[in-house]
Amino acid sequence: MTSDNSPGYGRPSFEEPTTDHFLYAGWCVDPPTRLPIVRRSDKREQLIDRCRTYAAATESQEGVVSATVYQTEIIPPLPGTPRYDVLTLIRTRTPDRLAGVQTDLRDLEPDSVMPARNIRRIADTDSTRSATFLFNHFTAQDPSTALEAFDQVAGWFPDSLGVDNTTLLQPTDQAASPYVFVNYVRVPHGARGFLLAMLTRPSFHTHVRRVLREHDMAALPLLASPV
Repeated sequence: MTSDNSPGYGRPSFEEPTTDHFLYAGWCVDPPTRLPIVRRSDKREQLIDRCRTYAAATESQEGVVSATVYQTEIIPPLPGTPRYDVLTLIRTRTPDRLAGVQTDLRDLEPDSVMPARNIRRIADTDSTRSATFLFNHFTAQDPSTALEAFDQVAGWFPDSLGVDNTTLLQPTDQAASPYVFVNYVRVPHGARGFLLAMLTRPSFHTHVRRVLREHDMAALPLLASPV
């Protein structure tokens, strides 16, 4: 395993991407205005209840693998970070089934909807719902080189933070999405512990941030837990 002081990190051993189809949606209900911590909100709880009802009905449909609702815990104060304080991620076996659940989702009026496919994978991010999850939204000036940059930094997270999974989601309609991809990851140590561990490692700044900067990319994370 590479030490945290190493100037470079190898590409991890990616597995074959899943052939499942994904629908990622976000709502800006009552996000924090100053601090990054998302506090309790009656307005948000009302939407979460509606989303959970939708998710339960969706998950019972044939061809739907999972439908999970998340409440965001931390929205880092970074320029451009999405302000979604409620998220859903739906996974289906076929694109036709995904189109059907997307039609049903419209009644909940999400602020963002992104149909996606998996293009990089390590292990099973969905192996448990009793965890904190990172939804890392990547922007890039040149989408054609974005995956190259991701491959360069992906090895840092298992080596330095013990992250043992990743599910990289690429929009099926790149022109309709502000993000080149969204990385969906189950993280260790909870939201605050994960951020602290990441930001206090010098190599995060000298390696991960440097590579992204060289490729004119930004990583805009949300940390959330299932509800």
